[in-house]
Amino acid sequence: MHSHPTLPRRFALTFVALAALAPAIALAQAPWPSKPIRVIVPFAAGSTTDIIARAITDKMAASLGQQLVVENKAGASGTIGQAQVASAEADGYTIMVHSSSHTVSPSTFAKLPFDTLTAFAGVTPISATPNVLVIAPSKNIKTVRELVAAAKSNPAGLNFASAGQGSATHLNAEKFKLAAGINATNIPFKGSAEAVTEVISGRVDYYFSPIAPVIGQIRAGALVPLAVGSSRRASALPDVPTTAEAGVPGSEFNFWIGMMVPAKTPRDIVNRLNAEVVKALAQPEVKERFLQLGADAWTMTPEQFDTYIKAEVTSNAALVKAAGLSPTQ
Repeated sequence: MHSHPTLPRRFALTFVALAALAPAIALAQAPWPSKPIRVIVPFAAGSTTDIIARAITDKMAASLGQQLVVENKAGASGTIGQAQVASAEADGYTIMVHSSSHTVSPSTFAKLPFDTLTAFAGVTPISATPNVLVIAPSKNIKTVRELVAAAKSNPAGLNFASAGQGSATHLNAEKFKLAAGINATNIPFKGSAEAVTEVISGRVDYYFSPIAPVIGQIRAGALVPLAVGSSRRASALPDVPTTAEAGVPGSEFNFWIGMMVPAKTPRDIVNRLNAEVVKALAQPEVKERFLQLGADAWTMTPEQFDTYIKAEVTSNAALVKAAGLSPTQ
């Protein structure tokens, strides 16, 4: 019986091939996370979304044993950052912390480079961050009913500030305007700082502001808080009613900040991220930071968050249409 001269060579080649693949196999089987995680925040550093993202991810990094590196990708109402996450590999190493603007952009942009409902998977909301309706003391208006009466008695209506066309501050004001049956004109600014300055001066009548940028002025008496725009009161302003409680039912606009990942991210990673956010929110330092920001911790299961996002995309589309807003080209 003759031995086959090529068999040893074949075995040797097979062994070499397997040896070459070993690092790749080991990497594929490495437990997640085995390297730093990118956290895309589609707004500028220092924004409420950015501050909340950093407060949460700092705690998550300690628990996960890997760095969570926040990258601010601001512009186009958050859609630049969204596009980066939508096209990222769904391996758990790219996550996004965004706001409820995520569910507004499908209606305010004529064309997006991604499908909001199919390109992302929800992890969990992180916080409910209500807007507060503020006005200058010089206007001599102390309640929502007085504001509505002033708007109805003014043939030209009133005007309101927003942190940009299609922003959450803008849509909150539009929903209030529709529910109250008043005429009011949007005066868009580049951000909250400018808007607050103009309201304090009295040049603009009112503003549905995030709480953090105005809490100091409210305490100092430079602004009067008439109501919060959400469906429940804010823990930072417990004595301030909601707009519905103040006499305008159907005016609720819930502003939230939440975590999402590319759509096909493995479910076990999505569930782990969800658990890590919940754990971080229980930390005393995070609770204190949220109180300073006027934010309330808020979580759901990934499945509940996906359902919530879908419902919000639909309801915001109806709001944009009812407000007569034209999508950005």
